Amino acid sequence: MTNLPLARKSQVVLLAIVTSIFFFNFLSRVVLSPLLPVIEKDLGLDHTTAGGFFMMIALGYSAGLLGSGFVSARLTHRRTIALTAVACGLAYFLIAAGQTLWMIRLGLIFVGIATGIYLPSGITTITSSFPPVHWGKAIGVHELAPSLAYIGAPLIVEALLILCPWQAILALIGGVSVLLGLGFLRVSPGGDFTGEAPTFVNIRILTSKPAFWIMAALFCVGITASMGVYSMMPLYLVAERGIDRSMANMLIGLSRIPVIFMALISGWISDRIGPKPTIAAAILFNGVTAILLGALPGRWVVLMVFLQPMLTVCFFPAAFTILSRIVPPRARNLSVSMTVFIAYMAGAGFVPTLLGVFGDRDAFGLAFILIGCATLLSALLLFHLNIPEEQQGEGTEGGTH
Repeated sequence: MTNLPLARKSQVVLLAIVTSIFFFNFLSRVVLSPLLPVIEKDLGLDHTTAGGFFMMIALGYSAGLLGSGFVSARLTHRRTIALTAVACGLAYFLIAAGQTLWMIRLGLIFVGIATGIYLPSGITTITSSFPPVHWGKAIGVHELAPSLAYIGAPLIVEALLILCPWQAILALIGGVSVLLGLGFLRVSPGGDFTGEAPTFVNIRILTSKPAFWIMAALFCVGITASMGVYSMMPLYLVAERGIDRSMANMLIGLSRIPVIFMALISGWISDRIGPKPTIAAAILFNGVTAILLGALPGRWVVLMVFLQPMLTVCFFPAAFTILSRIVPPRARNLSVSMTVFIAYMAGAGFVPTLLGVFGDRDAFGLAFILIGCATLLSALLLFHLNIPEEQQGEGTEGGTH
């Protein structure tokens, strides 16, 4: 076992491949959002049932996160990442072939499980391959994947719906995911070491840290501001604001283009001013824009569609940097999996379902206002967050490179 990061060329190759895997991992979870108006009409669903699809993904995702340590402890992080891409693709084949609502729900749970296993191994592989001083920038590049997926999902959907039904779109995404997973297994230069499986001892050590619970709560806010809001945005714009579906998806896709620039500099910002101030700025901005998204009248909502996601992407590199500091190197995958397990269930599962309940009562706007208020209040937690100083020599979770 060594503690040396990869050589520069290998770092670039690894980061490019892992970011590509993460793009399709994330696309698999958000592509349902622009398809939701079509699926609702095709299957005769109400907003609550449609929003419940995201709860199925969240349930599976959370289970995948919890089980990720057991998988990476046996397969290594490299093989785990490849497995997630292949399994996600196969799950989408099941959904595309599904003839009943329950088969679709089962497929979405499998999508969640497959994609949930990825994140701890992905983050651990990156932090093991770069020195701590560059973690923010490396994770910032990795966070380009969600930004590109947010842009690509509505644009891909609108382009392909002209040519094929929604089932074929899901099958196509699944096929590409399978190919990426197999390709990664063949050429990946890093992550060839095992993770740490959860035990009652290390779970107790992790959950005894106040910083863990604060970060779990802040991640709830971050995932709500990103995936929770995005998941139901097309339905909100179409059903309550009266915007045409194609126009709504186009606006949502275009609104994520400026976020790419923010993703590129988010890691630099975190490394420059520190993760704590970065998180504070992102939370305060997200809270205000969420309130205005629900409160502003008429076409002013379009402005908020563009502003709301602007600083969301800045949250995650800073937050993952803190998560990597509050635990010993070998337990970082457990830190990520436990934190995101709690946050994803709330932000990407419960929140979209709750938005659907409000939407069935023509109260989408009120729901966004309440989300914004809760987001602003969460900033108070930062006063109680103590971050350990980074230690020289941190850079791996262990294993052979």
